[in-house]
Amino acid sequence: MTDASAPIPGHAGRLERLIVTRPAPEAAAWVDVLRGHGWPAQALPLIYIAPPEDEHDLATLEHWRRHWMQADAILFVSGAAVTHFFAHAEAPVGAPLRTRFWAPGPGTARLLEKAIAPWGLGAERIDSPPLDAAQFDSEHLWPVVAPQVDQGRLVLIVRGSSGHGPRAQDATGVAGAGRDWLIQQCLAAGAQVQGCVAYARRSPPLSTLDHDLLAAACGPHSAWLFSSSEALIPLQAQRPAAGWAQATAIVTHPRIAAAARLAGFDRIVPTRPALDDVMRTLESGWTRP
Repeated sequence: MTDASAPIPGHAGRLERLIVTRPAPEAAAWVDVLRGHGWPAQALPLIYIAPPEDEHDLATLEHWRRHWMQADAILFVSGAAVTHFFAHAEAPVGAPLRTRFWAPGPGTARLLEKAIAPWGLGAERIDSPPLDAAQFDSEHLWPVVAPQVDQGRLVLIVRGSSGHGPRAQDATGVAGAGRDWLIQQCLAAGAQVQGCVAYARRSPPLSTLDHDLLAAACGPHSAWLFSSSEALIPLQAQRPAAGWAQATAIVTHPRIAAAARLAGFDRIVPTRPALDDVMRTLESGWTRP
């Protein structure tokens, strides 16, 4: 991935629409900041986050909400995993707590710090990639947490399920979806890996106004900000691949870039995922309206 502060080849000129596809209310918060800096941001959340519906997933989630302190480490794959898991998690009691909390990026780490603070637990228990990491992902988290993982250690993975695929466990044998590569590293190191599904991702229902925005944001003066490959699924369902050839996809990870290209975006601009980095990318690629 290129440096987000470097000039973007083929300057796109004036930006008329910047569509933020993050789940609500994150999208609204990002839009407020971007508009405050003069960018024509609009929220169109393309991932709907809901509680899990499967009875087995719910039972497993309730078990780990009561017994999470039995884990040596807990990986929260996203901010949504933190929010939904700790909505009803029980406070630790008894023996001194050994559990470490893993976060793939600073946004998830900040939510974790707030979630565990009422129990007297501080940020020193949270492990995440350094703030100057090239990416906030499993590959950059693993060198930080690998020394904690050895034979017999219990690692709990808190993640989501997708409405676009089977409910069954993935190739790792761990419930849910997300961060498979890191799970594989833990298993290879001899850890016991358990999983629970804390939330479900769905495609949101789109209103008439949403469809109007989809139609209007296909041109060369429109950019779409994607922080998840799953946000591209509704777009592919609504319009053929050729419909996105003139618009720009701003993507926060190479895997999202690959998905955007498959969805029909010809112009793909990489950025680091932090909001400040996104704004630097906008500054180097576009002018305000």
